[in-house]
Amino acid sequence: MLAGLLAPTIDVSAHCDLPCGVYDPAQARIEAESIKGIINKVADNDDHDFRTRAILIKEERAELVKHHLWVLWTDYFKPPHFESHPQLHQLVNEATKLAGATGNKGEMDAEVADQLLAKIDEIAEIFWETKKG
Repeated sequence: MLAGLLAPTIDVSAHCDLPCGVYDPAQARIEAESIKGIINKVADNDDHDFRTRAILIKEERAELVKHHLWVLWTDYFKPPHFESHPQLHQLVNEATKLAGATGNKGEMDAEVADQLLAKIDEIAEIFWETKKG
């Protein structure tokens, strides 16, 4: 048993928590597309119950957008990514705010949904660039 404790160790490292392929900004984009779709559907419907359900679902989707962006920000992106893309912190902050209470979660504005989608696209562009290197 003592020999096992004194055996040499092997140092390993990885650029993310799990094998590549588990992170993808498309997850945030899908939820943001749902938000925009819900906003458009609610605009065309006067049924109170439908609108209430749609707003609840929209708010859930907004939380999921924030979750997926935060996972990318905290688990995938590493210091070298932030060094080569200094705007990345600001982009993630702006996108999560657009998904949050002052953005899509708290509003029914298709233009705000479009702004969120645009920020996610900017983050995705950086993400895919980092996957090449």
